Amino acid sequence: MDWSHYRFRSVWDLPAPPADVYVVLERAEEYPRWWPQVREVTRLDGRSGEIRVRSALPYDLTFTGREVRRDPEGGVLEIAMSGDLEGWARWSLTAAGRGTRARYEQEVEVTKPLLRRLAVPGRPVFRANHALMMRAGRRGLRAYLETD
Repeated sequence: MDWSHYRFRSVWDLPAPPADVYVVLERAEEYPRWWPQVREVTRLDGRSGEIRVRSALPYDLTFTGREVRRDPEGGVLEIAMSGDLEGWARWSLTAAGRGTRARYEQEVEVTKPLLRRLAVPGRPVFRANHALMMRAGRRGLRAYLETD
């Protein structure tokens, strides 16, 4: 097993139709407005940007996200990631009653040297750190959608 390889899955039930949620999620440069752990997003061009995240642990992860798939009709947004994280992340949106079920999937290899050195003993803590980040993102997006 490669201890620096992670697969994450989260499901968020959101109080807005899929088209409205999609519009918010495709504007990655605005994530810091509603997702506290997304500290900074700098647009590099029309299809990529540099993203800096930090959750409860005292380290930042910085990576470039490059658009791979943008499908408003299918409700799918996907990026390739390179930098401190190598891999991909995908949002898939479906209608759920009067709202949206947003599924977030991510498969990455951590390349940041310190985190690779701490891969085995730190793995449960890193996974918990990610879970905290995702919970805060869900809360932030729900609140943002309710006030927008």
